[in-house]
Amino acid sequence: MEDNWSVVYTHNVLYHVEILKAVLEDNGIESVIINRVDSNYLFGDIELYVSNEDFDNAKKIIASVEF
Repeated sequence: MEDNWSVVYTHNVLYHVEILKAVLEDNGIESVIINRVDSNYLFGDIELYVSNEDFDNAKKIIASVEF
C-alpha cells in the first residue's frame, strides 16, 4: 500500500470486513481489503485500509457497527 493508507480494521472473518467496507462506501469513504490469511493453514487476518485523511471518521463509523 502507498504511504497515505492505514489499516483501520482487522479480522479473521472475511464477511465482517466486507460488511464494514460496504458501510464505509455508503458514507463516502473509499477502502481496500487485503486478505493475509494463509490458504493452507488458515491463519492470519484480513485488513481493511482507508486513506489517512479518512482514518478518524472511518474509526468512528466502524465503532458504531454491531455484529
